Amino acid sequence: MISRIFKPKIITLPNGKEVKQPRSMLPLVVVVFLVFTYFSIQLTGFNLTVLITRINHFFFILGEMIPPRFAYMNRVWDPLLDTLKMSLLGSAIGAALAFPAAILAASNIVKSKIIVHLTRLILSAVRTLPTLIVALIATFVLGLGTLAGTVAIAVFTFAYIGKQLYEIIETVDMGAYEAMEAIGIKKIPAFWLAIAPQIMPVYISTALFCLEGNVRHAAILGWVGAGGIGLILNQRIQFRDYSAVGMILLALLITVTLIEALSHFIRRRLT
Repeated sequence: MISRIFKPKIITLPNGKEVKQPRSMLPLVVVVFLVFTYFSIQLTGFNLTVLITRINHFFFILGEMIPPRFAYMNRVWDPLLDTLKMSLLGSAIGAALAFPAAILAASNIVKSKIIVHLTRLILSAVRTLPTLIVALIATFVLGLGTLAGTVAIAVFTFAYIGKQLYEIIETVDMGAYEAMEAIGIKKIPAFWLAIAPQIMPVYISTALFCLEGNVRHAAILGWVGAGGIGLILNQRIQFRDYSAVGMILLALLITVTLIEALSHFIRRRLT
């Protein structure tokens, strides 16, 4: 039906030759977009009038955060350090576990389709779990505190880097690896000599990028009892202590900015 509606336009050239000019699908795309937008508004209960009339409350709360209460920084240091420790350790553990998982999921390295598909299924299943849900489950199993947050970050990092890395492995030049296998070198030594040097810069760069995001993720894990700066952030918001919230967010902003700058510097040196 669509092919009939958007049937190519026949154009006759001056020399009598007929050519077909494809019709644009843009009108159909616009109509589908508008239909989905309409039903999304109905399902979510989105109300533009409420948004416009109550947006001033956001700026009121933001105004209460400025200036931040700098004296509260004494109580921010320890939770902030806990957040950094969770992020660093969780990222390191997740990245380390992701490396062998990515190898098992790469179809050009592992010839067993069962192992490849099973590993990819595990990575996909883990990747669908929200970090907050993993942290909540971890608090039930391991108890409240930074250990649960570290586990949640490690699980997310494992799934994220594992997915990125096996796709990178499948795009590498296999010539040197196959040549080493042909002369009798075992798979593992051949991989480290021929494949690892090609993927290592991207692997480290992806791990650093993931670390940047994990610092932000760790900041909200305290909402479910997983420790870190999110714990006092949740408390201050509940008590409407917005000047303290402003100090917490400022400290987090500076920390994330410094980590991103360092990560960007290292990634640039790797390329």
